[in-house]
Parts: sequence; C-alpha cells; structure tokens
Amino acid sequence: MPTGRSKSEKRDSVMQLRRDPYEVLGVLRNSTDQEIKTAYRKMALKYHPDKNDNDPKAADMFKEVTFSYNILSDPEKRRQYDSAGFEAVESDSQDLELDLSSLALRRAISFVLNASPPFSVSTFSSSFFFIHASKLGVPIKTTVSATVLEEALNGAVIIRPLPLGLSISKRVEKQSAHFYSVTLTEEEAQAGFVCRVQSSDKSKFKLLYFDQEDTGGLNLSLQEDSAKTGKVTSAGMYFLRFPVYHMNQTTNSRAAAKDPDTSFFRKLDGFHPCELTELKAGTHVFAVYGDNFFKSASYTIEALCAASFKQEKEDLQNVEAQILSKRAELPKFETEYREVLAQFTEMTSRYMQEMQVIDELLKQRNEIHASYTIAPLKRSASTRRSKSSCKEAKEDDQGREKRYTRDRLKKKKWYNIHLKVDKRKAC
Repeated sequence: MPTGRSKSEKRDSVMQLRRDPYEVLGVLRNSTDQEIKTAYRKMALKYHPDKNDNDPKAADMFKEVTFSYNILSDPEKRRQYDSAGFEAVESDSQDLELDLSSLALRRAISFVLNASPPFSVSTFSSSFFFIHASKLGVPIKTTVSATVLEEALNGAVIIRPLPLGLSISKRVEKQSAHFYSVTLTEEEAQAGFVCRVQSSDKSKFKLLYFDQEDTGGLNLSLQEDSAKTGKVTSAGMYFLRFPVYHMNQTTNSRAAAKDPDTSFFRKLDGFHPCELTELKAGTHVFAVYGDNFFKSASYTIEALCAASFKQEKEDLQNVEAQILSKRAELPKFETEYREVLAQFTEMTSRYMQEMQVIDELLKQRNEIHASYTIAPLKRSASTRRSKSSCKEAKEDDQGREKRYTRDRLKKKKWYNIHLKVDKRKAC
C-alpha cells in the first residue's frame, strides 16, 4: 500500500515543477531592478485576469509571473535564489500578493500566498480574508488595477496640472486614479523635488509615478503605498539628487510574526535605495490611486521644490548614513547576542536545577531535625502518665489508710461504750 508523501517531499516536487523566475519574466540574470520591474508590468498587464476572463491558462501565467517577481524584486530573496535556487527561498517568508483591482466586477481574484499552485477565491471569501488579515497585521501588497494601467499606457487618461507649491484636495473612487502633471525648470530640477500626499480621514491610497513613452502612453515606474503617520495616512516621493532610501515594512512584519529578536535584527532589511534619485527638467506625471476597494479615498496632493529644504536634506543624508552604518553592524551584534543568549539560557536552566536540589536537601534536613524534636515530647508524656499513676496510687493508699483508721475508731467506740449509771438508784 503506497504511503503518503511528507510535506517536505511535496514541496520539493513542486519546486522542481517551477520555472526559473528569470525565464518566466524573460530577463537576464544580470538585469537591473528597473528592467525586471518593466518586464513584470508588461506581462502582468498582458495576463491580468481582468483582461482574460474564463481563461485558466492566462490566470496560471499571471500567478507564475507574480510569484517570479516576488522573488526577483526582493534583493535578499534574489540573492538566495541565485545562490541555491528555490530551496534557499524560505517558503514562509513569501509576500502575500493580492490583486484586488476589480473585486466588485469579478467573481474571483487571483493572489499568491506561498501556495503551489496558487488559487482563486470568491468575492465574499476574498473580502472576508482581506478584512481579517488586515486586523491581524498581515502585510498585504495590492496591485494597481489593470484597467488603470491599460488606460495610462494607451494615453486615455485625463491629466490635471499641479503647480509647484499649490495643494489640491479631492476624492478618488476605489480602484481609480487621478493623474497630475508637474513641470520643472532646470533650476528647480537641480534643487530637488518632493511630491507628497496625505489623507486626514486615513484613506488607503497609492502615490504613482509614470514614465512617458515615445508613443504618448504612460508606463508605471514607481509606487508608494500610504502608511499611517500620526492621525493621517501619507505617502511621498523624494527626488533630491542623492540616494534616498525606502523602508519596506513588509519584511519586518514577517519577522515579527516569528520572533521578536528576529524582528529587531531584520528591522533594517527592508531599507533599500529608491530607484530614482532625481528628475530632469520637463513635465512629469504622478497619480493618486484609490487603494481601498470598499470606499473612495480623500486626499491632498502637493508638489514642492526642495530648494527651501536645504537643512532637511543635510539632516536626511546624515541620518540615513547612520542607519546604513547600523545595518552593517547588526549581523555582528546578532552573532554576539545569540552567543550570550545561549549562555544565559544555559545558566538559567542550571539555576533552576540548583534551586531544586538545594530545596530538596533543606527539606530532608528539616525532616531529620523534626525527628529529634518530636521524640522527647513522647517521653515526657509517658513520664507525666507515670507520675499521674504514682499520684493516683498514693492517693488510693491514703484513702485506704483513712478508711482503716475510721474503721478502727468505730470499732473502738463500739467496744468502749460509756454507760451512764444513776448512782442514786439501787441496782
């Protein structure tokens, strides 16, 4: 009778069936991050479920493309895969990638969750999963709607001008986007540029930046997810003509779920440089995308020249340089910490053992002492009983002697009766 395969055997067989991520995306092993991202977006748009209803082959290809990009877009996972293949990529550390772009229009959506093959779920179960995963703090990466990306690529979107220093407040519908154009002079481009968006009602959104194609279309190049900062949600892009770093919280969230210590030592793993550090003079296109698939998102967008933020730029460079230094120091500190922690654990275990042994010896000593203190008490009790018996015997003797004396007196009285004789009468 055939026996069932173990989970590790099943995982190994699945890994053997997976294609090389580089082959899936059609890129070389020495391709840059931007080349990998461009290839992924083109293939994701081609095989997106929104454009291929009832086509299981396209759905499977979309899942495979997304899974491959999850590996190659993460520097650490890419390094692990390049060194030892799929086995080096921890299955429990894969991102949860959800495409919730048309939840209201489609009966099923595709997403990748360390599963092979990935699976689709109904609209209701997807909503239920998303709500509870969010409450539990599970990191969820959503994708931009294929409809929005296709309209942008075809140049079929309305673009509003966004003057520098002027803020615009609007509300964008769910899974839709508002496009804005910012024009920079040479002087402004040299000084640096910042685009920031915030929502006072904590709406969930994405800030997008598009490259302009020669055909007039727009190709998504950068995106920043909104994050809670105090009483608002915000996102920003900084083009300051020096490397600016982006913190990916997803990596640390996964580590925190495993172990608090690991969470600390992996805290800076998601600290990566942004792909673009500067913008050239000319017109650039940004967009605000409503990332909440239940309701629309309110926002305020603003474009600023960084010339007035000279001190802030210097402070940012200094702080990020220190963060990079700490990130380089963490591996050595982790090794030292783990060694000391192991010694502490060993000493703690010995401490508990020694405490138990000493407590047991003291218990035995007390029992022996008790045997000495209890025995004399028994002898004194018997002595009291013997004394009591002697006293009782003495009292009995005295009682018998008194009774004997009384009897003698009675007898003496009985024989020595004094008869009164009246001498005046004759006998």
